[in-house]
Amino acid sequence: MTSQFPEARPRRLRRNASLRSLFQESEFTLNDLVLPIFVEEEIDDFVPIKSMPGVVRIPESKLAGEIERYARAGIKAVMTFGVSHHLDNDGSDTWSERGLVSRMAGICKDAVPEMIVMSDTCFCEYTDHGHCGVLHGHEVDNDRTLVNLGKQAVAAARAGADVIAPSAAMDGQVQAIRKALDEAGFSQTAIMAYSTKFASALYGPFREAGGSALKGDRKSYQMNPMNRREALRESLLDEQEGADALMVKPAGAYLDIIRDIRQASNLPLSAYQVSGEYAMIKFAAQAGAIDEARVVRESLGAIKRAGADLIFTYFAMDLALSGI
Repeated sequence: MTSQFPEARPRRLRRNASLRSLFQESEFTLNDLVLPIFVEEEIDDFVPIKSMPGVVRIPESKLAGEIERYARAGIKAVMTFGVSHHLDNDGSDTWSERGLVSRMAGICKDAVPEMIVMSDTCFCEYTDHGHCGVLHGHEVDNDRTLVNLGKQAVAAARAGADVIAPSAAMDGQVQAIRKALDEAGFSQTAIMAYSTKFASALYGPFREAGGSALKGDRKSYQMNPMNRREALRESLLDEQEGADALMVKPAGAYLDIIRDIRQASNLPLSAYQVSGEYAMIKFAAQAGAIDEARVVRESLGAIKRAGADLIFTYFAMDLALSGI
C-alpha cells in the first residue's frame, strides 16, 4: 500500500540547500551550451541589436578577438550566422571559397582551433528576397535549393567548420548535404539537423539581427506550430537521411516535442532558445517583472529536463561570465 501523509513528507528532501542540490534531478553546464553569433562584413564596429539587448553584430575584422574572448570564458562551441552585403537570388556568396560563410569558419578555427564551429547552412541572409532557397515565382524550389545547400556545406567544411547545421527546412536536405560532403572528402564532418523547425512568431528579433530582406513568410517550408505528430516525423526523417544530431527550434514553447523526439530517437538532441525567447526574458527583466538570472536558469533547465542534450542560447556568454 502506498504510504500517505503523515508518513510521506516530500519536504524532508527540501529542508536546506545541500539537500536540494543533492537530490536535484536535472542540471546543465557550460558544456551543454552553444552560443549563436552574428558576423557582419564591411563594417568597422559592433552594431547593437535593439530587439535583443546585449547581442551585437560582430564586425568580421573583430571576429577573431571575440572568439578568443569566448574561449577564455569557457564557451566550447559557436554557431555562425553571417550578415552579408553581397545578395543575389540564389545566395551564391555562401558557396564561394572567398565568401562570408567560408571566411567566418576560417577565422574562428584559426583564432581558437579547439572551438567547435557550427556553420548555419541556409540562404535567408544571403538572398535579395530573404527566403531560405532559390525562389521560383512565389515558391522556394526545393530540389534546386538542395544542390546549393550541398555546395555551401562543402565550402564551410573546407574552411574548417566542424559541424554543418542546415536550417533551410527543405525536404531531403540532410541526405543531399551528406552526399555532397562525402563526395568532397568530408565524411568526418557532422550534420546537426534543424530537424524540427517551426514557422514561429518567436523568430522576430532574429530578422533584425540577420538583416533579413524577407517579405511574406516561410509557412510553406517551415512547420505548423500546432502539429505534434508531424514534428516527430520530421526529425525521424532527418535521422534516416543520415543526421548526426537533431534539433527542435524554438525550444521553450515546444518542450513536449523535445520529449517526444527524445523518447523516439537515440541521436544527440539539441534545442534552440530563439531570439524571441531571449528578448522576452530581457525586456521583462528590464521592466522589473522578473529576476533575469533565475529565469534564465529555470528556462534552460526546463529545456534540459525535457530531454535536450545541447542548448543553443544567446545567454551562453552571460552564464559563462557569471560562473555557471
